[in-house]
Amino acid sequence: MSPWRRYDSPLLPVFHERFEERWGPGTAPFLDPEVHEQPMPRAQWINIDTGAALAVVPVWSDDESHRSFAMFYLPPQGDIWLLRPGLTDYLESGQLEKVRLRNDAFKKAVEHAQAFIDGSP
Repeated sequence: MSPWRRYDSPLLPVFHERFEERWGPGTAPFLDPEVHEQPMPRAQWINIDTGAALAVVPVWSDDESHRSFAMFYLPPQGDIWLLRPGLTDYLESGQLEKVRLRNDAFKKAVEHAQAFIDGSP
């Protein structure tokens, strides 16, 4: 049985803390769900044996409509790693088709995270 457990509560504050430790204060507002008017899909897991954590979160460029999902891994000894989950880009808008594209991109990122947890390439 895998020591990784899905954690469906709000994003662990340590993701925000380690992100800003590495990339500077104020660089991680996208990790705070209170910043957004609408809920953004996120997923996270905790390794109950080591204390490591993994999260899939939305990220975007200077153009707020161009987004993708990224995987952040927190090793048990500290630091934060950005893992590339492959192509998970989408355009953000209120249109139903765009929401489907976002959900598809999220699903792909979660599948990559699950493969990481399972030790698959």
